Amino acid sequence: MEELYREHWLLVCGFLLRRTRDPHLAEDLAQETFVRATRAFLGWRGENPAAWLLAIARTTLLDHVRRRRVELPLPDPDELGVPGFDATGLDVRQALDRLPEQTRKLLELVYFEGFSLVEVAAMTGRTTAAIKTAVWRARSAFAEVYGGAR
Repeated sequence: MEELYREHWLLVCGFLLRRTRDPHLAEDLAQETFVRATRAFLGWRGENPAAWLLAIARTTLLDHVRRRRVELPLPDPDELGVPGFDATGLDVRQALDRLPEQTRKLLELVYFEGFSLVEVAAMTGRTTAAIKTAVWRARSAFAEVYGGAR
């Protein structure tokens, strides 16, 4: 576990820093990530350690956000001036569903889950340049499918 800590501390801390923009909070969450990883170490199946640790870091961050969430009362919906329903999001999801699984997963990691190219490269065991090229190709495939659906 100590070796995992030494090898992946900067990756985990950097991932959390980009999302929190607070160095102290990022370090606290990174420490919590490694505490959770230590507890779960016996259940680890030996897959990619960077992907495993980043998944734990993401869950740790989400738990932190959920704990700090403050619910405010909403005004009456008529007072909000909510615009009509826009189905663009549904079109995007349908276009993504028509892509090959690897292409869809790559786009989801980068654009929906917010992982950087370096993080995706660490998770997949590929080079950053290979991921950059794969994302470019995935965006092109999405544009073809999305453009054809409209």
